[in-house]
Amino acid sequence: MSTTLEHAEVVPKETVTPFALAPSGHADQPLLSDELLERIGARAAGYDRDNRFFDEDLAELKQAGFLRASVPLEIGGLGYTLPALVREQVRLAYRAPATALALNMHLYWAGAALHLWRRGDRSAEWILREIAAGKVFAAGHGEPGNDLGLADSFVKATPLADGGYQFDGHKVLTSLAPVWDWLGVHGRDDSDPSNPKIVHAFISRDSSGHRTEQTWDALGLRATRSDDTWLDGAIASKEHVTRVLPAGDPDDPFVDGILGAVLPGLGAVYYGIARRAFDLALASATTRRSQALAGRTYAFKPLTQWSVAEAAIELESIEALLERTAEHWWRGYAAGEPWLAKLLSAKQHAVDGALRVVNLSLQIAGAGSLARRNELERLYRDVRAGAFHPPNADASHEVIGQSWLGVHGKVGAPA
Repeated sequence: MSTTLEHAEVVPKETVTPFALAPSGHADQPLLSDELLERIGARAAGYDRDNRFFDEDLAELKQAGFLRASVPLEIGGLGYTLPALVREQVRLAYRAPATALALNMHLYWAGAALHLWRRGDRSAEWILREIAAGKVFAAGHGEPGNDLGLADSFVKATPLADGGYQFDGHKVLTSLAPVWDWLGVHGRDDSDPSNPKIVHAFISRDSSGHRTEQTWDALGLRATRSDDTWLDGAIASKEHVTRVLPAGDPDDPFVDGILGAVLPGLGAVYYGIARRAFDLALASATTRRSQALAGRTYAFKPLTQWSVAEAAIELESIEALLERTAEHWWRGYAAGEPWLAKLLSAKQHAVDGALRVVNLSLQIAGAGSLARRNELERLYRDVRAGAFHPPNADASHEVIGQSWLGVHGKVGAPA
């Protein structure tokens, strides 16, 4: 009797390690073992079903050094380059997309601080040291109704006499909400109405004036626990105020570092989702039998072959662009290159392409992929969040077009 996706979960016969970019520098070996990834993958469905945070994954990934992978060796990290880290993010997302996505919101703070550190700017070195010590960072950037992102904020930032700031307002989509030690936030300082400023700072979990509201019950990526955060007089001390910038499009190396870390990381997560869906679909097509083909498998159906080819072509292009973009950011852009457009293009191509691959994978696998017990059903839900990560699809296309047309500020080498 043949095994079909209608009756049982099919596991890929052979797993191809995605994103085969060879790591450089100190990180010359895979960080996450196959055994660890197998345990993480086995927990993913339960987290999703129960809408529960990935506590067990976090504990094991901390132990493995994943959260401090990109921190320099001399500060207590593992010295991974961005391309090497992206490879590990893909491998993690291949088994547990929600875990990988939530931790990207930690890793991009390491990337922003590392961008400054590599330029000789030690103003954010404390972030790297805290991460090396095991602390978890989360992003408090999302705000209801704010479609200008880091260029503006509805959260009020009030300067204090000692150089710190008080923050009051509402943040949404705070991934890692149950466990963060430091929350990176931005708010608007209107103390000088003629010269509004955007303040970038960090709030400690141990401080007062913040609370989490458990609002997260989403279509996909449920284990991220991206709950709402309310700031009611939350204080960031002077040493944890990283930047005070003019309101409007930010032109600063710290913000550039955020973009250089978060966008390839997002691309990695969605490439990992797509690769996993494709491998599950291949396993189905080579085991599910067709009565119309006298018992041969669906792999012999011309339409199956066409769909597999379409998905494979898409995956090849996502991997190639993601690999090139991560390597290019790490090595540095030349003056005049539209670097932000290139980062956004890689992220947008990954999320758009991943959606196409997952849709094709369900088509290849058949109706059994709709069952809740089937991993493809979860991947179908998870992949749909890609278009909404800031900057969303609309904003990304706008900035990419403006950059190539020469009417956007982020052209030339990163600050």
